[in-house]
Amino acid sequence: MLFPFLFHKKLIIMPLKTFLILISMLHMISVGNSQNSPAAPALYVFGDSLFDSGNNNLLPTLAKANFPPYGMNFERGATGRFTNGRTVVDFIAEFLGLPHSPPYLSLIRTLLRSEPLTGLNFASSSCGILPETGSDLGKCLNLAEQIGLFERAVKQDISRHYKTADELSNYLSKSVFVISIGSNDYINNYLDTQSFDTSKRYGPLSFARLLADKFSQQLERLYHLGARKVIIFEIGPIGCIPSTTKQVKHKGRCVEQINQLANMFNNHLAPMLQNLTSSLRGSAFILGHAHWLGYEAVLNPSKYGLTDSSNACCVTWMNGTSACIPELGALACREPNKHYFWDGYHLTEAVYKTIATHCFNGSSVCIPKNIKELVSEV
Repeated sequence: MLFPFLFHKKLIIMPLKTFLILISMLHMISVGNSQNSPAAPALYVFGDSLFDSGNNNLLPTLAKANFPPYGMNFERGATGRFTNGRTVVDFIAEFLGLPHSPPYLSLIRTLLRSEPLTGLNFASSSCGILPETGSDLGKCLNLAEQIGLFERAVKQDISRHYKTADELSNYLSKSVFVISIGSNDYINNYLDTQSFDTSKRYGPLSFARLLADKFSQQLERLYHLGARKVIIFEIGPIGCIPSTTKQVKHKGRCVEQINQLANMFNNHLAPMLQNLTSSLRGSAFILGHAHWLGYEAVLNPSKYGLTDSSNACCVTWMNGTSACIPELGALACREPNKHYFWDGYHLTEAVYKTIATHCFNGSSVCIPKNIKELVSEV
């Protein structure tokens, strides 16, 4: 169901329950962790279904997760997260001492202006770097649109909480920005030859370069809006997800040709981020080098406390290769924390926690410095 107040400046009447939920979310944003000072003033999130916390609930699209069994292990149930519990950015928020960044589209503008913000989530399932990616499933927010909404929030809402431009800049420069995007540019574009002719127009290397160039432009745009501490995650091993392995003939555990496509893009990230950091004064663009971790956990699940790294935990459409079927939570696997995959595309909370923990405290995922080191810098 769409909410007109998101798109039109009109007076609306909403149910009391909806209003109370929105008030509660604003309270969570402003209060955060009352016992300890957060390590950063805010966490801003951009990306796709790996990070989406409910934006697609309010868009006309088939790509939604606002129904059980999604969220079966999450304290607020099915919120729009494409997993059984928390996502990587939920854990990062908790590690920073912040509340979970709420989906931007869920907040009424007048309420958005009423409290200082501790972050927002702009991520949108099925979308990507390219504007056409995911369009066959309905409306989603591509990266340029997400950053456009952030720009609007900065200029019209966030700036209202600061007396001077310097105060606003200081707040944004200390905030953490996290992005995970690009997998849909392959899954819902380049590899979807029935809906797109992209693979006919671009070879694998030229397509990876196209994505990297477009991505770099948007990261520079984010910098000019005030972002200074930015973490960018690689595309994961999409050749290992059930949607791929159960539909494409292959040898071995994963479809390595598809993993190779992802890594052609990933190989551009490190030099690109190094260039941005050196050319944009005061910036720190950190690589979320998590592809290897995801791949290793698929091949050696027991090393990470998992027993199944091949099958979806929930009962999905298309024989384990797609999204969870609504209301069949009782048929989901009994121990989601032992499974790698939640549905045909997405991971369980257990895997997301592993990735987030390595990025926050470790030395082999978020490089050249982890998030804890990043936020400790003045």
